[in-house]
Amino acid sequence: MDTTTPPKPDDARRQRSANLRTALVFASIAVVFFVGIITTKWMGGPTIGIGVMGVAVLVFLVFAIGRNVRK
Repeated sequence: MDTTTPPKPDDARRQRSANLRTALVFASIAVVFFVGIITTKWMGGPTIGIGVMGVAVLVFLVFAIGRNVRK
């Protein structure tokens, strides 16, 4: 017999929005990495790739820390 209570609509909506935010973060990380690799091949230097990855990591850290500080 199932004794768990069904999730409230508000909880389900909050969980869905959290999952969507996580998916968007992962997708944007993948896009930045692919753009960095393509830019490195196009420009011809490994320094550019390292720079793109460093900037991407820095931006994501700033957004992640900033979002948690606001709460």
